[in-house]
Amino acid sequence: MSASSAREWLSLPELAERFGLPVGKVRRMIEERHLIALRVDGALRVPVDFVDADGPLGDLRGTIILLADNGFSDDEAVDWLLSPEESLDASPIDALRAGRKAEVRRVAQALA
Repeated sequence: MSASSAREWLSLPELAERFGLPVGKVRRMIEERHLIALRVDGALRVPVDFVDADGPLGDLRGTIILLADNGFSDDEAVDWLLSPEESLDASPIDALRAGRKAEVRRVAQALA
């Protein structure tokens, strides 16, 4: 996946500051699949689209787990979530942000 696919990236310290949490808790969010972080310019970073002001998008974790269960690497999952998906008329992350969780997961499941 190319780093240019994400509109903007946040480092783990930036996320920690944004959420008012220690960096260790942000790392735990990644380990527990609430977020996906990729190495961009040598540092772990998360697409800004995956979070809101309070933390990770609530519907993101289940979708990340579904994609991983279907054999997607983290790079592939991020790429799919950020890329336009014809069947959704939007990127999957934009559809999740719009409350279309079931539709996004149905499309993700069909990719298996």
